[in-house]
Amino acid sequence: MFDQKPVPGKLIAVEGLDGSGKSTQVYLLHQWLQGLGCKVYFTEWNSSDLVREATKKGKKRQLLTPTTFCLIHATDFADRYDRQILPMLKGGYIVLCDRYKFTSFARDTVRGNDPGWVREIYSYARQPDIVFYFKLPLETALGRILEGRPDLKYFEAGMDLGLSADINESFRVFQSRVMSQYDLMADEFGFTVIDATLPIHRQQERVRGLITEQIDLARFRGKV
Repeated sequence: MFDQKPVPGKLIAVEGLDGSGKSTQVYLLHQWLQGLGCKVYFTEWNSSDLVREATKKGKKRQLLTPTTFCLIHATDFADRYDRQILPMLKGGYIVLCDRYKFTSFARDTVRGNDPGWVREIYSYARQPDIVFYFKLPLETALGRILEGRPDLKYFEAGMDLGLSADINESFRVFQSRVMSQYDLMADEFGFTVIDATLPIHRQQERVRGLITEQIDLARFRGKV
C-alpha cells in the first residue's frame, strides 16, 4: 500500500518518454518556485551516489538482465526516497522528481517483469500529489532524440530485449511499448496530461497554473 501518512510537504513528479521535454519543464518549474521563495527540492532518476557506479558498470558491460535492471534502479530509488524525498517532505518542502516509480512500472514491465511484482517493490513509496505526464506522438519524441544524440545507448534502446538488430528500430519499438504503459497508467493513477507538442512557454504556463490551483504556495515561502 502507498504510504500516504500526512506530511507538510508536497510531492510533484514528471513522467514521459525520452524526448518529451519533461526535464526542461521540471527545471523551469524548479527555477520558478525558487524565484517565489518557496522551499523546494529537486531529485532525478538514477542519481543515487550509493549505486551510481555499479549501475554505470553494469550498463557499460551489458551485464544487466531484466530482473537486475529493475532491482538496481529500485535500489537507487529506495536510497533517494529514504535519504532525500521523504525527509524533505517531512521538512515541509515541495519535492520535484524528474521521473518517479512510474518509470519503473513502464520500462520494467516492458522488459518482461511481472507488473504486480514491480509495483510491490515500490509499494512503500507514497503517491505524488501531482504527476505531470508530458505526452506527445511517438514519432515526435523519436525525432527529438535521434536528432540530439548521434549514438543511442544499448539499454535505452531496448537492445537487451532482442527487438531488432537495428538499434534505431529497437529504440522505436521499445519506446512505443513504454508509451502504451504510460497511457494505461494515466487513467490508473490519475496523471495530469500535458500536451508536450505545445511551445515550451505554453506548457510551463499550464503547469504553473495547475500547481497554483492545487497547492497553497504561500505555505512554502520562507527561509530555506
